[in-house]
This record gives sequence, structure tokens and C-alpha cells, in this order.
Amino acid sequence: MDIPTLLQHFRTHDAPLVLSRGGDLAWDDAELHRSARLSDPEGYALLALVPGVLPWQRARVLLCTLAASQDGLDERTRATLAKVTRALMFGLPPAYAVTAFLALRRLRANHKHATRAVVAFVLEHPEADALIEARRSALVDCFEHALGKATARGCARLIAEGDTGSGRLRRSLLRFTSEPAAAVERVRALYAPGTYGAVAPQEPPAPLDQVGERPQIVTPTNRGDIAATLVHLYQGGPAAELRPALAGYVAEATRGMPRLAGHVAVVLDTSGSMRGYGDREWAVLSQAAALKLVLAGVCERLTVVEGAGVGVGPTVVEGAGVGVGPTVVEGAGVGVRPTMVEGAGVGERLAGVEGAGVGERLAGDEAAEGATDLATRLLDALDARPDLVVIVTDGYENVMPGDLARVVATLPRAGVTTPVVLCQATFTAGDDLTLRDPAPQLPRRPFWHQDDFAGLLPWLFGHCAPGRDWIRTAMLSRLEGGRT
Repeated sequence: MDIPTLLQHFRTHDAPLVLSRGGDLAWDDAELHRSARLSDPEGYALLALVPGVLPWQRARVLLCTLAASQDGLDERTRATLAKVTRALMFGLPPAYAVTAFLALRRLRANHKHATRAVVAFVLEHPEADALIEARRSALVDCFEHALGKATARGCARLIAEGDTGSGRLRRSLLRFTSEPAAAVERVRALYAPGTYGAVAPQEPPAPLDQVGERPQIVTPTNRGDIAATLVHLYQGGPAAELRPALAGYVAEATRGMPRLAGHVAVVLDTSGSMRGYGDREWAVLSQAAALKLVLAGVCERLTVVEGAGVGVGPTVVEGAGVGVGPTVVEGAGVGVRPTMVEGAGVGERLAGVEGAGVGERLAGDEAAEGATDLATRLLDALDARPDLVVIVTDGYENVMPGDLARVVATLPRAGVTTPVVLCQATFTAGDDLTLRDPAPQLPRRPFWHQDDFAGLLPWLFGHCAPGRDWIRTAMLSRLEGGRT
């Protein structure tokens, strides 16, 4: 299963599932979904929980998961799929879930796990009464396909005659629901005369993506708490107060996240363009540094190569995560062998402990100066032999334009197989990036707000082997009620 390709598709391909009057189901990416589910049923389903996946893509995952047989799957996997199914059908706008259930009918797919899901949606949805009033015909179709037309109508007839719990009703219907009394009343309503003009609920009862309110007017200090605190540090604010606050915001942002059992190298562009000017001063650099801090709190081992400006000596920060003593490698420029200085842990530095170690570098001391030389810094990062290289830049390359693209194109011929991705720091979600793509062949994703990290990290880690387990663990945590 190609996780980066799937996640990119899941967040960009917004075509709806189309059910024609002739009975045909149209979805142009059916083979992509089916092949992904066949390769890893559980991993495929869990990818739908990644923040930022589009509702129609989640509806497709719901459809594929319910339409497929679970023969040969162990009980743990079946239990996980059942939880993902419930999260999706109650995390989607009701119309999307109903479309997926109607598509099941068109595909003539009806397994026991699909029956349980459809019955739970129709009879246990928090707004089931309003849904039944507005979408009675569609829900009857779904209900009768799930139970079988004769069985469903037989249950409705028993309930109309006053049966609320006979053995036959329990075997045919009530065993599929956790709320028998409510189920009886809703089946009665399902087969009652409808109400013309009733409006169906539009919002999901349990949204999967909890995104805070985005500002209408963007400033350097309203793009997340981490970046805002860094801006104040860059502007010369009181470090004794700001550094402990920064440590707290980073801890909150990474709380509940699993550790990535791998080595990530970050090429952090600290050239002059990252600083910006006027109303945008420090905005882009602060968000880039915020991502670096979050990665420092999540990765078991992080190497940071800073100072993408020509004439500015690179700084390489190596650490084993928060609270573990890192090594700081500082050099005097390209081609000069660095010296090694031992430093205290990231956690201590973020809390304001005195020293020249990694924490101060990670907590807002980036020097934004010089022109951009990403190609040389990429080679510095690859020297550390990481599992993944992440280039964090605004996208401007004004020293030897095209140099990064040429180096990236040469890497495979040199036998370098380390995945390299580009994260583009922007001021707003609407920035024009037409002239800011220094390596078109690299996988690229922009970010501008701290809330973007929830979807950005799975995409990043999906490019390396250790990231597969991280994504699975993180999404299972979401499934169990964690914040990840």
C-alpha cells in the first residue's frame, strides 16, 4: 500500500460517489481503493481517520470496508474495522453515509458486519428521528437491503402488531442494536407515512476533524500558540517567560502522539526570505521552527541542518527526542569540518535552562540571513543517513536556481534511496506558490497554521518505513478517543 499516494489522493480528489437512476455506481478511483484495501484492510481503513481526508474519500473507505468480506481476518482486526466503520458513519455528514449504504445495495454486498453497521446507523444515529422524516425512502432501502426485504418487513409488521421483544424479533433485528426500545420506535416511524418537506440534518454528529476557528485576518501571531510565542522571542521578548510557555505549548501539541522509531533529518531554511518584512515579519520562519519543535518532540532521533544561507555556517542538531541529551554540531560554513559540542536535553532547553545546546537552537534562536542554498544543506542532511529528509522552506531558491532540483534528480543515480520531501511554509492557505517550487519532482505539501500539523505529520512519516507503524498507532489512538 502506497501510503503517501493514498493520503495525497484522499485529501485532493473530491469527486462524489454517483448513483445513477439506472442502477450504476460511478466512482473513478474504485480500483485504487480496492487494491489498497486488499493489501492491508486495517491500515487502509485507519488512513481514513487522518485529519484532512475529504468526506467523499471517507465515504469510499466506508463503502469498501463494508462491501468486502472479512473471511480470514483475525478478531482483533475485525474489531478495529468495526470501530473505524462506526467512526466513519457517524463522523461523515449523513448524506455521505447514506450514499455509501445505497451503493452497497447497488453492489449487492451484504455481509454481517455491513448489516450491523447499517442497522446501527438507521436506528441509533443521534438524529435518527429527523433523518427518518427527511430520508425515509432511502433509509428503508438501506434497512431492507441490510436485513433482507422479507425479514425487514416482517419485523415492521410484528412491531405494528405490538411486538416489542419476541424471540423472532430479537433474532431478526434486536440482536443488531444496542438500544432495543429505541429501535422498535424507529422501525415503526420508518414504515409510517412520511412528512413532506422535512429537512435532513447536514452535520456529522461526531466530526472526525476538530479544527479550531481560522482567523479571517492572518497575522504573525494568530497562526498557533507555538509560532506566536516564537515571534515574540524573535522580536526580543522576555525569554525567561516565553521559553517555559513555549515548552508548554509544544508539550500540548505533541501530547498523546506516539514516538517515531526512526531517524528524521530536517533541512531548515533560515535564509533572509524566511524572515519576511513588514506585517509578515517572522511569520514564515516561526511556523517552520514550530514544525521543527513538534518533530523534536515526536521523533526518537532528529537531525536538524540549519542555516540555508550562503556564507552562513550550517548548524546540525542531533537528538534522541525530548529529554534525551543531544549533540550539537556547529560548523563554520560549507566544506569546513564541524566541531562537536555536548548539550543538554531538548526538554531542558525549552524550559529555559542555561547552556549552548540544542534547546536554545530549537527554541527560537534561528538566524534569518543570507541567500538560499538548499542543495548543499540537503547533502549535509543525507550524510547523517536518516530514514527521511524533510526540507522546510518558503520555496525561494535564489542561489543557483534549479540546483536543488538537479541534486534531487542525481540522487537515485548515486545510489541514494532516502526519501526526501518538501514542506512549504506559507503565510496563508491562499499564497501563490507558482514561482516557489524549487524541486518539482519532490513530494510537496504547504502548511501555514499549527492545526495543519495533524495532517502533515502522517503525510511526512508515510514516506519512510518506520512511519507506517507510527500512523497505525496514531490512528488507533484517535479511534480510542486520543487526541492524535
